[in-house]
Amino acid sequence: MTARDIEPPLAEPDVGTRDDTARPASAKRRWWTLWAVSAAQLLVVLDGTIVNIALPSAQSALGMSDASRQWAITAYALAFGGLLLIGGRISGSLGHRRTFVIGLSGFAASSALGGAAVNPEMLFGARALQGAFAAALAPAGLSLLTTTFTEPRERGRAFGVFAAVGAAGSALGLVTGGLLTEYASWRWCLYINVPVALIAVLGTTFVPPDRPLRGDGRLDIPGALLSAAGFAAVAYAFNEAEPLGWGSPRVLSLMAAGVLLLAGFAVVEVRASRPLLPIRLLLHRARAGALLSITLMFVAMFGFYLFMSYYTQTVLGYSPVQAGLTLIINALAALLGSTFIAGKLHGRVAPAALILPGLIAAAVGMFILTRLTPQSTDVLPLHLVPALVLTGVGLGCVIPPTAGLATAGVTGHDIGAASAAYNASQQLGAALGTALLNTIAAGAAATYPASARNATSTAASVHGYTTALTVGFGILLVAACVTAPLIMTRTARGTRRRGQDERS
Repeated sequence: MTARDIEPPLAEPDVGTRDDTARPASAKRRWWTLWAVSAAQLLVVLDGTIVNIALPSAQSALGMSDASRQWAITAYALAFGGLLLIGGRISGSLGHRRTFVIGLSGFAASSALGGAAVNPEMLFGARALQGAFAAALAPAGLSLLTTTFTEPRERGRAFGVFAAVGAAGSALGLVTGGLLTEYASWRWCLYINVPVALIAVLGTTFVPPDRPLRGDGRLDIPGALLSAAGFAAVAYAFNEAEPLGWGSPRVLSLMAAGVLLLAGFAVVEVRASRPLLPIRLLLHRARAGALLSITLMFVAMFGFYLFMSYYTQTVLGYSPVQAGLTLIINALAALLGSTFIAGKLHGRVAPAALILPGLIAAAVGMFILTRLTPQSTDVLPLHLVPALVLTGVGLGCVIPPTAGLATAGVTGHDIGAASAAYNASQQLGAALGTALLNTIAAGAAATYPASARNATSTAASVHGYTTALTVGFGILLVAACVTAPLIMTRTARGTRRRGQDERS
């Protein structure tokens, strides 16, 4: 391996071709691609939170035990995270559009199956199927965007919309889940996916066709098994850390097994002739920086979402729907950051000029919430709104350039692999953030009464939340410091130079 293999290119190269003689028609079809991919991204993110709100009603209706109900969430997360790299490889072999349609159709069918569940096992199986089809859908969608939008300004707008939909999905899931559960049925939290998926499938008829890549089509079976088992073990360990604690033998065993399996996966990929995830993709400095940035951003942000859900309902007394509506502020701010800031500046400034300020803005937003006390007044205008706006704008500024860097300059099977690695980074970050910051909050709240006189349960809860958010604040600052040397590379200079050429 040479230095050229691990250094980023001078600029994000085109990964597709463009026929300027047919520009109006091709432009229209490109934007249809964006809307179809955005609808699919909404489904994938939405299902990470919408079922959480419906779970108590589903538990009562299906007779789930307290010990087993978590599998309605865990089954989706394990299948999605564990199969992402395989989904990326399949996307390259079958063709991104074909894989995208298969993923959408399967997601719709498994959602309908889950909505019609008559027992817990049927619901858990349907959720696992949703995760499996999402693992094919997500990398195929990002690959379609990468290969369809090659002109810098259009790519910036496309990634901006894609990021806005992803950032808004979690908040929208909470609101939609609350409304559907309260006024319809918990089953509609799954049925709602069907019409959205079918509309996206219809939209794919306008998506320019792509061809499967040439080759023998063989799957790296050892790599596939090791990656699926490794990612699933790590994700399950994060999930179990919430109720059991990080020192639990089960958690430690799962973490050790996951790390060993992923280490074995890395060894296999170095030697494989057709690796599932070519290691050279991770040795690319700018791409590694983008993956690290988005992982740490999701660690902090999903802890933040957890805080917002708990604090607004347990301390401020909001209903689930009101708590979800509060998060809409964050979603709108993310829309602003991703479309009007990151989208418009894509190709005109270096990616680092968006990623680093985005991380810092989100960190400042979390720092505002660390100043909360049980006696704080005017919490919504003085604390929550500024924090929601800053974290939303920060997230919106980070997702588009990291998605662009993660998939820039790759061709062939590497496009699907890079897209899958980016989605896997988000999933692992979200799982780790939820488990880590929830554990920190619970531990701080439990020890608070011993260190404070006449401590109330509300004071202990607020102390736990602010302690966890202080850790989230630190994670974002560390992310900015660690990733800066990786993303401030020749890619940044080449991108800036290209933007100057376009304006001249």
